Amino acid sequence: MDNRAEAREFLMTRRAKITPQQAGLPEFGNRRVPGLRRGEVASLAGVSIEYYSKLERGGLAGVSASILDAIARALQLDDAERAHLFHLAHAADGTSAGMRPRRRPAKRWTPRPSLQWALDKFTAPAIVRNGRMDLLAVNHLGRGMHSSLYDSDPSRPPNFARYTFLDEGSRQFYPHWDQAADICVAILRTEAGRDPHDSLLQDLVGELSTRSDEFRRRWGAHDVRTHGAGAKTFHHDVVGNLELFYESVDMISDPGLTLTLYVAEPASPTAHALELLASWTAEQLPEPVASDHSEHTT
Repeated sequence: MDNRAEAREFLMTRRAKITPQQAGLPEFGNRRVPGLRRGEVASLAGVSIEYYSKLERGGLAGVSASILDAIARALQLDDAERAHLFHLAHAADGTSAGMRPRRRPAKRWTPRPSLQWALDKFTAPAIVRNGRMDLLAVNHLGRGMHSSLYDSDPSRPPNFARYTFLDEGSRQFYPHWDQAADICVAILRTEAGRDPHDSLLQDLVGELSTRSDEFRRRWGAHDVRTHGAGAKTFHHDVVGNLELFYESVDMISDPGLTLTLYVAEPASPTAHALELLASWTAEQLPEPVASDHSEHTT
């Protein structure tokens, strides 16, 4: 991906989101575009307008951490946005490869037996994915919960983004589809900042941009996010709605992979639904198998 274009669009979209009132600045004169002017951001960050304009043209190479921090404060970036800005700067310096350990495993990625054993110990759904939103490993209930995802394109490893934007069934699986779509694209955009040279991610973004107007619009917003914990609603064809809480953690032993555990509130209707789903899964589905995936990180 073009680092200069990514940096330019990210800074411009963040600037457009901040009003003078939010920045504590007087509001006067007609504004042709929403948000702050370049000069206002420069003033808030303590740099010259010429210097900030250079940054917004994509010239992040060699920018110090203190300047990046000042820009982040001026634009009121959240933690995920600030990290994304730093990733873009490191990529411009050519140092992004050293920021995050990477492994290039064999073409068929197989979960370690100990990892699969750990997943299978959880009585609630548990999954492992990478930053491209490929679903790489599951426990039995995770497989049952995501049965529609596996069925959507059995010729290749399941991918949440491809399912969300190219399979109409996703709108039933995600009752709050717009929110799910926003989160999905923000995760992909975050991953693109971490590793702009991921060719498989570039191919995925190109495919989705060509085939989905919904994806293309969201991708152009340059929103990013961390996906740590929260609550989601799913609809399963067999057991109905599932109101699940999730906790996601980065896997130290497998850089680039994220383990997500889902849990229902005890004694809730969802807890009962998960019991039914476990019974259905045991009857209908085979044991989980390793995903045939070319690379889990790049």
